[in-house]
Amino acid sequence: MNARQPTPGEGATIRERTGWVLDRIAEAERRAGRPRGAVKLVAVSKTQPLSRIQEAHAAGLSVFGENYVQEAAEKVPALPGVEWHLIGQLQGNKVRRAVSLFAWIQTADSAKRLAEISRCGVEAGKVVPALIEVNVAAEGSKAGASPEDLPSILAASAPLPGVRVEGLMAIPPWTESPRRPDRISSALGSCGTCFRGSRGRRCGSCRWDVQRFRGGDRGGATMVRVGTAIFGSRRGRG
Repeated sequence: MNARQPTPGEGATIRERTGWVLDRIAEAERRAGRPRGAVKLVAVSKTQPLSRIQEAHAAGLSVFGENYVQEAAEKVPALPGVEWHLIGQLQGNKVRRAVSLFAWIQTADSAKRLAEISRCGVEAGKVVPALIEVNVAAEGSKAGASPEDLPSILAASAPLPGVRVEGLMAIPPWTESPRRPDRISSALGSCGTCFRGSRGRRCGSCRWDVQRFRGGDRGGATMVRVGTAIFGSRRGRG
């Protein structure tokens, strides 16, 4: 493989940035011995204007992640055929609207929230793919279920008719230590073992900084969420 290309500068276009990110993901897949395309890229489009999301779509991206239900409601109708993921914390009073807007909900963190998603999914005549957010580093500033609660959440979700738990999601803490991401990968891997035992299939999902995605490939990630590396510095609220 050719020498790694440098990170795109601030003047790079969204198309150039997208190509760089996809190359990095392909490199991680190759290192992990996984087929090309095994990892889905979710472009984090929160706070980005519709014009920039359309530019990213024209560059070949088809999966976008939004944090806020209200903000997404203004964007989703403008890009039919795009796969939208809710990646922000889901409030109980926004579940019905979220189910109607998003193809995936990545931030279910309790049996109660999954039951609410299921109920709204049944009302909408659909089964909602969801990820259980796990706070693997026990960070007080982050949402997510504790690893200890995961078995009971999985058990409670099994009979729900309107939601299908497809895997786990974790946001590792930012660190300059080259070993810390491996420890987080190991913790998520232990949770993944619990998931596989409950569901009988392999699926893991993480958000990793694109520069440190190597931790994600060892953790078995099937999705990676990338924002700034595609769109540049975040605009508006964040």
